[in-house]
Formats: sequence, C-alpha cells, structure tokens
Amino acid sequence: MAGSSHGHTPAAWTGVIIAFIGFCVAGAFMVMANVPGFWAGMALTVVGGLVGLVMRAMGLGADKSRQQRQVVRSQS
Repeated sequence: MAGSSHGHTPAAWTGVIIAFIGFCVAGAFMVMANVPGFWAGMALTVVGGLVGLVMRAMGLGADKSRQQRQVVRSQS
C-alpha cells in the first residue's frame, strides 16, 4: 500500500490523537484505582472516534473515489 493516503488526513490524525489521550487518561486512572476517572478516559476515547467521523463528514477525510482509483491502478 505504498503511496496510498490511508490515514494521512486531518480527520484521522485528530481522531487518533484524541483517542490516544483518552486511552492514556483511562490507563492512568485505572492504575490509581479511580473508577470515575477511568470511565472519563474511556468516554474521551469514544469522543476521539466521533470527532474523526464528524471531520470526515465535513470533507477533511480521505476521498473514497480517489482511493478506489489508486487501488485499481496499482492492481493493473
């Protein structure tokens, strides 16, 4: 898949960074045995996914028609 733009978009980067921060927060609170903090981190992880989806819907994600053309060209 060299040369593809999968994941190299503002929507992907933003969603993954927010989800990663949520994962780190949940992990830290899990070690501290703080249940509400753990669930807050898990909620932040879900928010990261939702932010990525909203940004993709706004046009900041990968163009699916362009990706399909690249796959067809590379298989030929």
